[in-house]
Amino acid sequence: MTKIKWGIIGLGSIAHHFASTFHSEQAELVAVASRTTQKAFEFAQKYAVPKAYGSYEQLAFDPDIDIVYLATPNNLHKENMLMLLKAGKHVLCEKAITLTKKELDEVLELASKKELIVAEAMTIYHMPLMKTIKEKVTGGEYGELKMVHALFGSLKEADPSNRFFNPELGGGALFDIGVYALAFARYFLSSQPTQRQTMGTLFNTGVDEKSSILLQNEQGEISTVSIAFRSKMPKQGLIICEQAFITIDDYPRADRATVTYSDGSIETIEAGDTNQALNYEVENLSRTLLTGDDFTSLQLTKDVVDLMDWAAKEWGMDWLPE
Repeated sequence: MTKIKWGIIGLGSIAHHFASTFHSEQAELVAVASRTTQKAFEFAQKYAVPKAYGSYEQLAFDPDIDIVYLATPNNLHKENMLMLLKAGKHVLCEKAITLTKKELDEVLELASKKELIVAEAMTIYHMPLMKTIKEKVTGGEYGELKMVHALFGSLKEADPSNRFFNPELGGGALFDIGVYALAFARYFLSSQPTQRQTMGTLFNTGVDEKSSILLQNEQGEISTVSIAFRSKMPKQGLIICEQAFITIDDYPRADRATVTYSDGSIETIEAGDTNQALNYEVENLSRTLLTGDDFTSLQLTKDVVDLMDWAAKEWGMDWLPE
Protein backbone atom coordinates (compact mmCIF):
# COMPACT_ATOMS: atom_id res chain seq x y z
CA MET A 1 0.00 0.00 0.00
CA THR A 2 1.25 3.47 -0.89
CA LYS A 3 1.92 5.59 2.17
CA ILE A 4 1.76 9.37 2.42
CA LYS A 5 5.10 10.74 3.62
CA TRP A 6 4.96 13.53 6.21
CA GLY A 7 7.44 16.11 7.42
CA ILE A 8 7.27 18.52 10.37
CA ILE A 9 8.50 22.11 10.39
CA GLY A 10 8.69 23.87 13.76
CA LEU A 11 9.56 21.59 16.67
CA GLY A 12 7.83 23.12 19.70
CA SER A 13 5.54 21.41 22.20
CA ILE A 14 2.66 20.79 19.79
CA ALA A 15 5.05 19.15 17.30
CA HIS A 16 6.21 16.78 20.06
CA HIS A 17 2.58 15.82 20.68
CA PHE A 18 2.01 15.36 16.95
CA ALA A 19 5.04 13.08 16.58
CA SER A 20 4.35 11.10 19.75
CA THR A 21 0.85 10.11 18.58
CA PHE A 22 1.68 9.67 14.89
CA HIS A 23 0.53 6.21 13.87
CA SER A 24 -1.13 5.31 10.61
CA GLU A 25 -1.30 2.46 8.11
CA GLN A 26 -1.56 5.02 5.33
CA ALA A 27 1.13 7.51 6.40
CA GLU A 28 4.67 7.70 7.76
CA LEU A 29 6.70 10.48 9.37
CA VAL A 30 9.98 10.74 7.45
CA ALA A 31 11.56 14.12 8.24
CA VAL A 32 11.63 17.03 10.68
CA ALA A 33 13.16 20.50 10.46
CA SER A 34 14.21 23.21 12.88
CA ARG A 35 16.28 26.36 12.58
CA THR A 36 19.09 24.49 14.34
CA THR A 37 20.46 21.13 13.26
CA GLN A 38 20.99 19.98 16.84
CA LYS A 39 17.34 20.52 17.79
CA ALA A 40 16.16 18.72 14.67
CA PHE A 41 18.55 15.82 15.29
CA GLU A 42 17.44 15.41 18.93
CA PHE A 43 13.78 15.50 17.92
CA ALA A 44 14.32 12.95 15.15
CA GLN A 45 16.18 10.64 17.51
CA LYS A 46 13.43 10.83 20.12
CA TYR A 47 10.70 9.81 17.69
CA ALA A 48 12.76 7.58 15.35
CA VAL A 49 12.34 9.90 12.35
CA PRO A 50 14.80 9.06 9.53
CA LYS A 51 15.75 12.61 8.46
CA ALA A 52 16.58 15.78 10.40
CA TYR A 53 17.16 19.15 8.75
CA GLY A 54 18.68 22.33 10.16
CA SER A 55 16.60 24.58 7.88
CA TYR A 56 12.98 24.67 6.77
CA GLU A 57 14.00 25.06 3.14
CA GLN A 58 15.95 21.80 3.14
CA LEU A 59 12.89 19.86 4.22
CA ALA A 60 10.63 21.75 1.82
CA PHE A 61 12.70 20.63 -1.17
CA ASP A 62 13.08 17.00 -0.07
CA PRO A 63 11.44 15.10 -2.97
CA ASP A 64 10.38 12.23 -0.68
CA ILE A 65 7.94 14.35 1.32
CA ASP A 66 4.30 14.70 0.25
CA ILE A 67 2.84 16.89 3.01
CA VAL A 68 4.21 19.04 5.83
CA TYR A 69 2.75 19.67 9.26
CA LEU A 70 3.57 23.31 9.96
CA ALA A 71 3.89 24.20 13.65
CA THR A 72 5.78 27.50 13.60
CA PRO A 73 4.51 30.65 15.41
CA ASN A 74 1.36 32.31 14.03
CA ASN A 75 3.22 35.26 12.52
CA LEU A 76 5.29 32.93 10.32
CA HIS A 77 2.47 30.79 8.93
CA LYS A 78 1.89 32.73 5.74
CA GLU A 79 5.53 32.94 4.61
CA ASN A 80 6.19 29.33 5.60
CA MET A 81 3.14 28.07 3.70
CA LEU A 82 4.07 30.05 0.60
CA MET A 83 7.58 28.57 0.73
CA LEU A 84 6.20 25.03 1.07
CA LEU A 85 3.69 25.48 -1.73
CA LYS A 86 6.37 26.84 -4.06
CA ALA A 87 8.33 23.69 -3.26
CA GLY A 88 5.36 21.54 -4.27
CA LYS A 89 4.26 20.39 -0.81
CA HIS A 90 0.76 19.99 0.60
CA VAL A 91 0.37 21.69 3.99
CA LEU A 92 -1.41 21.00 7.27
CA CYS A 93 -0.93 24.24 9.21
CA GLU A 94 -1.48 24.69 12.93
CA LYS A 95 -4.21 27.05 14.00
CA ALA A 96 -4.67 29.91 13.57
CA ILE A 97 -3.86 29.25 9.95
CA THR A 98 -3.21 32.95 9.19
CA LEU A 99 -3.55 36.29 10.98
CA THR A 100 -5.81 37.87 8.35
CA LYS A 101 -8.18 36.97 5.54
CA LYS A 102 -5.86 38.64 3.06
CA GLU A 103 -3.00 36.34 4.10
CA LEU A 104 -5.19 33.26 3.71
CA ASP A 105 -6.43 34.41 0.30
CA GLU A 106 -2.83 34.79 -0.88
CA VAL A 107 -1.92 31.32 0.33
CA LEU A 108 -4.98 29.67 -1.19
CA GLU A 109 -4.45 31.42 -4.52
CA LEU A 110 -1.00 29.86 -4.80
CA ALA A 111 -2.28 26.48 -3.59
CA SER A 112 -4.92 26.53 -6.31
CA LYS A 113 -2.36 27.36 -9.00
CA LYS A 114 -0.10 24.57 -7.78
CA GLU A 115 -3.05 22.15 -7.33
CA LEU A 116 -1.97 21.53 -3.74
CA ILE A 117 -3.95 21.09 -0.52
CA VAL A 118 -3.79 23.54 2.36
CA ALA A 119 -5.67 22.60 5.52
CA GLU A 120 -5.85 23.88 9.07
CA ALA A 121 -4.95 21.61 11.99
CA MET A 122 -8.22 22.35 13.77
CA THR A 123 -8.99 19.28 15.88
CA ILE A 124 -12.70 20.12 16.06
CA TYR A 125 -13.11 19.40 12.35
CA HIS A 126 -11.56 15.95 12.68
CA MET A 127 -12.85 14.53 15.97
CA PRO A 128 -15.28 11.60 15.53
CA LEU A 129 -17.51 12.95 18.30
CA MET A 130 -18.08 16.23 16.46
CA LYS A 131 -19.00 14.41 13.27
CA THR A 132 -21.45 12.21 15.19
CA ILE A 133 -23.14 15.18 16.89
CA LYS A 134 -23.21 17.18 13.66
CA GLU A 135 -24.99 14.36 11.84
CA LYS A 136 -27.59 14.09 14.59
CA VAL A 137 -28.20 17.86 14.66
CA THR A 138 -28.42 18.29 10.88
CA GLY A 139 -30.59 15.18 10.69
CA GLY A 140 -33.15 16.83 12.98
CA GLU A 141 -32.81 14.27 15.76
CA TYR A 142 -33.13 17.01 18.40
CA GLY A 143 -35.46 19.29 16.52
CA GLU A 144 -34.57 22.64 14.94
CA LEU A 145 -31.18 24.14 15.81
CA LYS A 146 -31.62 27.37 17.76
CA MET A 147 -28.29 28.48 19.29
CA VAL A 148 -24.62 27.56 19.63
CA HIS A 149 -22.53 28.91 22.50
CA ALA A 150 -18.78 28.55 23.14
CA LEU A 151 -16.65 29.53 26.14
CA PHE A 152 -12.88 29.34 26.45
CA GLY A 153 -10.81 31.21 29.04
CA SER A 154 -7.22 30.79 30.18
CA LEU A 155 -5.24 32.55 32.89
CA LYS A 156 -1.96 33.48 31.24
CA GLU A 157 0.86 35.24 33.06
CA ALA A 158 0.72 38.93 32.16
CA ASP A 159 4.15 38.95 30.56
CA PRO A 160 4.33 41.21 27.48
CA SER A 161 7.37 39.29 26.17
CA ASN A 162 5.78 35.85 25.89
CA ARG A 163 4.01 34.68 22.75
CA PHE A 164 0.54 34.98 24.28
CA PHE A 165 0.76 38.77 24.57
CA ASN A 166 3.38 39.57 21.94
CA PRO A 167 1.95 41.05 18.71
CA GLU A 168 5.19 40.31 16.84
CA LEU A 169 4.47 36.59 17.37
CA GLY A 170 0.79 36.83 16.45
CA GLY A 171 -0.34 36.79 20.09
CA GLY A 172 -3.70 37.40 21.71
CA ALA A 173 -6.61 35.24 22.81
CA LEU A 174 -8.27 35.30 19.39
CA PHE A 175 -5.42 33.54 17.57
CA ASP A 176 -4.80 31.01 20.33
CA ILE A 177 -8.06 29.95 21.99
CA GLY A 178 -10.58 32.12 20.16
CA VAL A 179 -10.07 30.22 16.93
CA TYR A 180 -11.28 27.07 18.71
CA ALA A 181 -14.40 28.80 20.02
CA LEU A 182 -15.27 30.30 16.65
CA ALA A 183 -14.56 27.01 14.89
CA PHE A 184 -16.94 25.22 17.28
CA ALA A 185 -19.67 27.79 16.63
CA ARG A 186 -19.24 27.77 12.86
CA TYR A 187 -19.04 23.97 12.69
CA PHE A 188 -22.54 23.57 14.07
CA LEU A 189 -24.22 26.66 12.58
CA SER A 190 -26.03 25.93 9.32
CA SER A 191 -24.33 28.81 7.49
CA GLN A 192 -21.88 31.67 7.92
CA PRO A 193 -23.29 34.41 10.20
CA THR A 194 -24.25 37.61 8.40
CA GLN A 195 -25.21 39.68 11.46
CA ARG A 196 -22.33 40.35 13.82
CA GLN A 197 -21.68 42.34 17.00
CA THR A 198 -18.72 42.30 19.35
CA MET A 199 -16.99 43.96 22.28
CA GLY A 200 -13.34 43.34 23.12
CA THR A 201 -10.64 44.64 25.46
CA LEU A 202 -6.99 44.87 24.45
CA PHE A 203 -3.95 44.08 26.59
CA ASN A 204 -1.38 46.87 26.89
CA THR A 205 0.64 45.33 24.05
CA GLY A 206 -2.26 45.72 21.62
CA VAL A 207 -3.38 42.09 21.41
CA ASP A 208 -6.85 41.06 22.55
CA GLU A 209 -7.28 40.02 26.19
CA LYS A 210 -11.00 39.29 26.44
CA SER A 211 -14.04 39.54 24.19
CA SER A 212 -17.58 38.45 23.47
CA ILE A 213 -19.02 37.95 20.00
CA LEU A 214 -22.69 37.72 19.03
CA LEU A 215 -23.60 36.17 15.67
CA GLN A 216 -26.72 35.33 13.68
CA ASN A 217 -27.08 33.63 10.30
CA GLU A 218 -29.81 33.68 7.64
CA GLN A 219 -31.56 30.72 9.28
CA GLY A 220 -32.02 32.78 12.46
CA GLU A 221 -29.58 30.64 14.44
CA ILE A 222 -27.74 32.65 17.11
CA SER A 223 -24.27 32.05 18.49
CA THR A 224 -22.27 33.64 21.31
CA VAL A 225 -18.52 33.24 21.76
CA SER A 226 -16.64 34.45 24.86
CA ILE A 227 -12.87 34.16 25.26
CA ALA A 228 -10.32 35.47 27.76
CA PHE A 229 -6.57 35.32 28.41
CA ARG A 230 -6.51 36.70 31.96
CA SER A 231 -9.32 34.66 33.53
CA LYS A 232 -10.07 30.97 33.61
CA MET A 233 -13.30 29.78 31.98
CA PRO A 234 -14.49 26.31 31.06
CA LYS A 235 -13.78 25.01 27.57
CA GLN A 236 -17.47 24.36 27.11
CA GLY A 237 -19.67 24.28 24.04
CA LEU A 238 -23.47 24.19 23.98
CA ILE A 239 -25.64 23.25 21.03
CA ILE A 240 -29.23 24.20 21.74
CA CYS A 241 -32.01 22.63 19.72
CA GLU A 242 -35.80 22.62 20.00
CA GLN A 243 -36.06 19.35 21.93
CA ALA A 244 -32.66 19.04 23.63
CA PHE A 245 -29.36 20.73 24.33
CA ILE A 246 -25.95 19.11 23.93
CA THR A 247 -23.09 19.97 26.30
CA ILE A 248 -19.54 19.28 25.19
CA ASP A 249 -16.81 19.95 27.76
CA ASP A 250 -13.19 20.38 26.65
CA TYR A 251 -14.57 20.62 23.12
CA PRO A 252 -11.31 21.10 21.19
CA ARG A 253 -10.52 17.37 21.62
CA ALA A 254 -13.71 16.00 23.16
CA ASP A 255 -14.75 12.36 22.93
CA ARG A 256 -17.90 12.62 25.08
CA ALA A 257 -21.05 14.75 25.01
CA THR A 258 -24.14 14.96 27.21
CA VAL A 259 -27.60 15.36 25.68
CA THR A 260 -30.26 16.82 27.98
CA TYR A 261 -33.77 16.38 26.61
CA SER A 262 -36.73 18.68 27.27
CA ASP A 263 -38.26 16.13 29.69
CA GLY A 264 -35.07 16.18 31.80
CA SER A 265 -33.71 12.82 30.68
CA ILE A 266 -29.99 12.62 29.92
CA GLU A 267 -28.02 10.66 27.35
CA THR A 268 -24.26 10.31 26.97
CA ILE A 269 -22.67 10.04 23.53
CA GLU A 270 -19.11 8.80 23.15
CA ALA A 271 -17.02 8.64 19.98
CA GLY A 272 -13.32 8.68 19.25
CA ASP A 273 -10.43 9.15 21.64
CA THR A 274 -9.19 12.49 22.98
CA ASN A 275 -5.60 11.22 22.98
CA GLN A 276 -5.74 10.58 19.22
CA ALA A 277 -6.89 14.10 18.30
CA LEU A 278 -3.83 15.02 16.24
CA ASN A 279 -3.65 11.59 14.66
CA TYR A 280 -7.19 12.01 13.30
CA GLU A 281 -5.82 14.97 11.35
CA VAL A 282 -3.06 12.79 9.91
CA GLU A 283 -5.55 10.07 8.99
CA ASN A 284 -8.01 12.43 7.30
CA LEU A 285 -5.43 14.39 5.32
CA SER A 286 -3.59 11.23 4.26
CA ARG A 287 -6.89 9.75 3.10
CA THR A 288 -7.60 12.90 1.12
CA LEU A 289 -4.28 12.60 -0.70
CA LEU A 290 -4.75 8.89 -1.36
CA THR A 291 -8.40 8.91 -2.47
CA GLY A 292 -9.18 12.44 -3.58
CA ASP A 293 -12.09 12.64 -1.12
CA ASP A 294 -12.13 15.98 0.70
CA PHE A 295 -11.51 15.80 4.46
CA THR A 296 -9.94 19.27 4.78
CA SER A 297 -12.90 21.43 5.99
CA LEU A 298 -11.38 24.34 4.08
CA GLN A 299 -14.62 26.30 3.77
CA LEU A 300 -15.07 26.25 7.55
CA THR A 301 -11.52 27.53 7.94
CA LYS A 302 -12.19 30.36 5.48
CA ASP A 303 -15.39 31.31 7.32
CA VAL A 304 -13.64 31.38 10.70
CA VAL A 305 -10.74 33.47 9.39
CA ASP A 306 -13.32 35.89 7.96
CA LEU A 307 -14.94 36.20 11.40
CA MET A 308 -11.57 36.64 13.10
CA ASP A 309 -10.54 39.28 10.57
CA TRP A 310 -13.74 41.23 11.22
CA ALA A 311 -13.49 40.95 15.03
CA ALA A 312 -9.82 42.03 15.18
CA LYS A 313 -10.63 45.15 13.17
CA GLU A 314 -13.61 45.92 15.41
CA TRP A 315 -11.36 45.78 18.48
CA GLY A 316 -8.71 48.03 16.92
CA MET A 317 -5.87 45.52 16.57
CA ASP A 318 -4.07 47.79 14.11
CA TRP A 319 -0.73 45.95 14.42
CA LEU A 320 -2.00 43.18 12.18
CA PRO A 321 -0.59 43.01 8.62
CA GLU A 322 -2.70 44.77 6.01
